[in-house]
Amino acid sequence: MASLLLKNGRVVTADSDSVCDVLVEGETIVAIGRNLPVQADQTIDATGKIIVPGGIDPHVHLEMPFMGTFSSDTHETGTRAALHGGTTTVIDFVLQKQGHSLREALTEWQGRATGTAVGDYSFHMAVTDFNPDTKEEIKDMIAEGITSFKTFMAYKGALMIDDAQMVGLMQEVKKHGGLVTAHATNGDMIDTLIAQHRAQGKLTPLYHYLSQPEVTEAEASGRFADIANYTGVNAYIVHLTCEGALNQVRRATERNQRVFVETCIQYLVLDASLYEDEVNGAKVVMSPPLREKKDQATLWAGINQGLVQVVGTDHCPFMWEQKLMGKDDFSKIPNGHPAIEHRMELLFSEGVTTGKISLQKFVEVTSTNAAKIFGMFPRKGTISIGADADLVLFDPEKKHTISADTHHMNCDYSAYEGWELTGKIDTVILRGQVAVQAGETKVGRGYGQFIKRGKTAF
Repeated sequence: MASLLLKNGRVVTADSDSVCDVLVEGETIVAIGRNLPVQADQTIDATGKIIVPGGIDPHVHLEMPFMGTFSSDTHETGTRAALHGGTTTVIDFVLQKQGHSLREALTEWQGRATGTAVGDYSFHMAVTDFNPDTKEEIKDMIAEGITSFKTFMAYKGALMIDDAQMVGLMQEVKKHGGLVTAHATNGDMIDTLIAQHRAQGKLTPLYHYLSQPEVTEAEASGRFADIANYTGVNAYIVHLTCEGALNQVRRATERNQRVFVETCIQYLVLDASLYEDEVNGAKVVMSPPLREKKDQATLWAGINQGLVQVVGTDHCPFMWEQKLMGKDDFSKIPNGHPAIEHRMELLFSEGVTTGKISLQKFVEVTSTNAAKIFGMFPRKGTISIGADADLVLFDPEKKHTISADTHHMNCDYSAYEGWELTGKIDTVILRGQVAVQAGETKVGRGYGQFIKRGKTAF
């Protein structure tokens, strides 16, 4: 069993910060301490580096079928790019097809990921057709380690379920100890606004944004929280973007309810002014759309208040040629943008180095909280004895520039082209193996494992 010793790094977890050594044997951490009196097969001098737990991105869409095409990152390219960005585990979304079973969908996604993923992965199950047969499958999915179920409150006719189905799903998931997540936007309102704008010949990317005003997200977030409160299920809102939606979560806390909240890196650092560019605005067409500066301030505050527990990406990349499907009509632009590789470095540079969040909070929202909420803690999300040796060595002072020319995502543009960041990932270790070092991938296709998850432990 190979051993690895990291010496003299500043080891930071959600609740500790000290300069020490970390000893790894095989895939796990076996000792942590000052000046460990051991010899290892490999030693890395981490002096001057920050060591944090491997990142967990619980919101990615790899090879996702959408609007007649597929997102451009495979499980191989997407998890490799994630590793280069310090994210060692991702949770992808399996999408049930209406009229088909959850099992069929899971088999399809397993066929794409098994033996191809470079980094570790798990699955959420998106339920798009809740019926008596689907209901019977819930307990089997949870037994197999897929303990979270996504609902869409938009995309009628493809992904959306109605409130009656939502209640039924929540009651069944609650019975078996799982978690329900929601894309919380009011699909009927959005569809009506899209139709109005198209009828008026308003077809540029700006009207994607104007078709999803803040009220559409705030209303649905409140409704989701209300239904979850009624059923008593563990509830999680994905990609929350705005003040109105977060205020609905604040209100839920007043009745002693807990609603988990995820935002995404783009909503913290980009804003809706980008949609005014009639060509390049398509690069940031996503749902929900980018919001206003006041919403960014709300989200940063929400992280520090503990109302926002997770920063993910909703990574759903498309090549520019795919985005051009909607060059004459915003409603035909595939929704999503590439971010899986830049989440941790962007958050470190824009959050930690500017003083918006602490290093401990950075670890919480990039790794530890997701591990706890999605049933992977303490195997993942922490640096402790017995945990998987998923470790990221950060050079906190190093400056670098984001570019599509150098990123590893299968996407020919970047929403962050030319951004100069402070803080660069130096080395990434996944289950005891050096996976990325000095920009080179050191593990191959198929090294990634499926992570069987337990229940929420937050």
